[in-house]
Amino acid sequence: MDFSFDARTTELVADLKDFMGSHVLPAEVVFDEQLAALDDRFAWTRTPVMNDLQAEARRRGLWNLFLPAGVDPEGVGGGLTNLQYAPLAELSGRSGNLAPAAMNCAAPDTGNMEVLHHFGTPEQKEQWLTPLLEGRIRSGFAMTEPDVASSDATNVETSIVRDGDHYVVNGHKWWTTGAMNPDCAIFIVMGKTDPEASRHRQQSMILVPRDTPGVEVVRPLHVFGYDDHEHGGHAEIRFTDVRVPVTNLVGEEGSGFAIAQARLGPGRIHHCMRSIGVAELAVEMMCRRVSHRVAFGRPLAQQGVIRDWIAESRVEIEQLRLLVLKTAWLMDTVGNRGAHTEIQAIKIATPKVVQGILDRAVQAHGAGGVSQDFPLAMMSAGIRTLRLADGPDEVHKNSLAKAELARHA
Repeated sequence: MDFSFDARTTELVADLKDFMGSHVLPAEVVFDEQLAALDDRFAWTRTPVMNDLQAEARRRGLWNLFLPAGVDPEGVGGGLTNLQYAPLAELSGRSGNLAPAAMNCAAPDTGNMEVLHHFGTPEQKEQWLTPLLEGRIRSGFAMTEPDVASSDATNVETSIVRDGDHYVVNGHKWWTTGAMNPDCAIFIVMGKTDPEASRHRQQSMILVPRDTPGVEVVRPLHVFGYDDHEHGGHAEIRFTDVRVPVTNLVGEEGSGFAIAQARLGPGRIHHCMRSIGVAELAVEMMCRRVSHRVAFGRPLAQQGVIRDWIAESRVEIEQLRLLVLKTAWLMDTVGNRGAHTEIQAIKIATPKVVQGILDRAVQAHGAGGVSQDFPLAMMSAGIRTLRLADGPDEVHKNSLAKAELARHA
């Protein structure tokens, strides 16, 4: 593979670096202050500085960058390959709470937009995809459930039962990202339409508007004490006799599991791309900290153990980046199915390695590393969740090992 960026990627990287330096990073403190002043701390879309950032991102063409070529017929951004998007997502990871949202590239809206594009009807696209692409509404993805082991998606117990021209939805969900944001207008809900069908054909996905009677957003869920308000929070939701038209079904009955797998592949690599940006920021912070902190008569940067941390971190980042770029290239050239092994590999490796780099950075900052004066503790909490989100490590390792054993049988 060619490791050089093409002209368009090089131009976008330069523009995004300028956007980050001149607009996003200076806005972080302002954003936190404006969010704290709102009556609803999850309403990040209603802060003036976010509106300004989104307008500037659109003006620069840094909008919906995650969308691959051909996915955006409305012409509001996108059109990149996975390989082109990789360095841009990495840069946005350096301000994970602000940059992706400013460019309309934040989960779960990214995955939901892809689902609607690939599997939605023209009417569903007009009603929900277009306003999502334009950033006028937000969305949630309701799959995980508190009462079953959701690492096996076939376990979901939410029922979707046809009743004439409607489906009736009953179930209990949690970790529905974005659901606390008052601008979240639509949920994509995964449930069972036919418990008697084969194991992977029991599930379906259906669109449930948030204001439908019977939808109860119970509470926000915290991540290691953080409420993740910048992403619209993670919510526990109950669906009680929720009636929606049969036209709200996404795809066909029994296709829910396949749609979920199609959705999660791009989401996994996007998380990994941004995580490399997190690791780069952690190393940068570590180097700055140890260069001016003195202990036992000399700067920490002169301590052998500190230099070992920095060197190990640099090697690990370069290894991760190469694996992620290879995966992106394979997704572009042979498709997501052809890149399945590599997608699993980066999902296993990235959060574990970045978590270790962050731990070194925290240690280098001493007590400050676990305080609110530095973002390291919050970054660590976010990265740790990736060992669970989109499938836990153990599930990916098991699948990867099965494929490897079969290859050598």
